[in-house]
Amino acid sequence: MNEVMKNLLTRRSVRAFRPDQVRDEDLEQILQAGLYAPSAMNRQSWQFTVVQNEDSRRRLTLAMQKALNNPNYNFYLPPTLILVSNERANGNAFADTGCAMENMFLAAHSLGLATVWINQLKDTCDVPEVRALLDEFGVPASHTVCATVALGYAKDALPEPRERTGVVKYVR
Repeated sequence: MNEVMKNLLTRRSVRAFRPDQVRDEDLEQILQAGLYAPSAMNRQSWQFTVVQNEDSRRRLTLAMQKALNNPNYNFYLPPTLILVSNERANGNAFADTGCAMENMFLAAHSLGLATVWINQLKDTCDVPEVRALLDEFGVPASHTVCATVALGYAKDALPEPRERTGVVKYVR
């Protein structure tokens, strides 16, 4: 099996991270992988906002806890969050984001890092307290946060794969 297929088949979502920060060199490769993802009409209208500062992550977590009315919400406590936002008016924003996210997930896995896709900001990014932080972090007001990458080193071994039950049909 070639290395690309091996990487695709062994990547897992991880929900427990060590506190060690991601190396800058690895982060740059992961972000570059996201930037090279396909996008509809090659618009590349996304923005990747990297939040590594502990106080900023804490304040965002507290705002999300309030917005979700969930005092236990914590983004799974990764040392790095990548907020992937896109223009609200872009009808392909979520598809484009999906491509960028998967590229970043696969790049991270190839570098020995762990990731998980987080969706809650797409529903809360306009809650005033959350939006104020996004503004502070430089997320354009014209953007919605489509998804978030939780990124770091896995606290435990990667989980075993679950059975894949998707349907494949051939019309030949």
